[in-house]
Amino acid sequence: MSKTYKIALLPGDGTGPEVLKEGVKVIEAAAKKNGFSLDFANYDLGGERYKKTGEVLPESVIEEFKKFDAMFLGAIGHPDVKPGILEKGILLKLRFELDQYINLRPVKLYPNVDTPLKDKTPADIDMIIVRENTEGLYTGAGGFLKKDTPQEVAVQESINTRFGVERCIRYAFELTQKRAKNNKLTLCGKTNVLTYASDLWQRTFNDVAKSFPAVKGDYVNVDAICMWFIKNPEWFDVVVTDNLFGDIITDLAAMIQGGMGVAAGGNINPEGVSMFEPMGGSAPKYTGLNVINPIAAINAGTLLLENIGETNAAKDVDAAVVKALESGKIKSMSAGRMGMGTDEIGDLIASYI
Repeated sequence: MSKTYKIALLPGDGTGPEVLKEGVKVIEAAAKKNGFSLDFANYDLGGERYKKTGEVLPESVIEEFKKFDAMFLGAIGHPDVKPGILEKGILLKLRFELDQYINLRPVKLYPNVDTPLKDKTPADIDMIIVRENTEGLYTGAGGFLKKDTPQEVAVQESINTRFGVERCIRYAFELTQKRAKNNKLTLCGKTNVLTYASDLWQRTFNDVAKSFPAVKGDYVNVDAICMWFIKNPEWFDVVVTDNLFGDIITDLAAMIQGGMGVAAGGNINPEGVSMFEPMGGSAPKYTGLNVINPIAAINAGTLLLENIGETNAAKDVDAAVVKALESGKIKSMSAGRMGMGTDEIGDLIASYI
């Protein structure tokens, strides 16, 4: 009897439902080929629900998500909703409530995808960034004093715990060892200025490294890593960093792999339920036009399949993406310039499975 996995779908806002539809199409094809089933449940979280009901993320829904094998997100962000309400109320809240303490961002240049880096090829751009996802500046700790006066003070605190830092670093070491590419793990921080937090990260990194003698440890300041990503991306295998630095360098990394149209990520709880998503945002101006690139959502489906243990199916999806791009039928990664519709790209990739 084939195994069935329960997947929660969060289509969300803007073009989110369009790209998620193609992601589902492709992973369903991979599931059928590999002899297992996917049971989907749809959740209407996002801007339209908030506008109608005032609800952002009910507590009862969070409890429901804990019963799923994985979550698959389209995009969150609505032009008629004040920025921060949905992002904090859904995305950040899910990360904290479901303890999705790893943000995983593969950075891979696919064939026939343009990179702004001169003379760099897919052999040069192939790394994974591991970002701590539940601590740092994103905890919301801090406040105002004398707000809206000339003497106003704003304090934003970065909270870093040994527990949180260590589990993130240990995950990164284990991933580097499993990946077995260059067996090199780079810690990205700012030890020369952020004395306390970066010191905790560096000492923890050094301690955990003792359990992984086959992995070569490395350190690069965050400003320097932004330079080296551009000049020598081939130097990097796996990078581990804190929440804020990770948020910044993953967007830079997305550009060198060809843009947000191919960049996918996962919010991971290795002991619980994880959520996977394309990185491109809701792109509301393209809603309903069938011109948005679904490859990032399809790549997020690859991560989802890996996470539930269906590695052969994940490899099938990744190979199908490569074949589709090698075919030359997809002309660009930019919305409206792809030479094919959103649904046609989904069909093409599914056909290679």
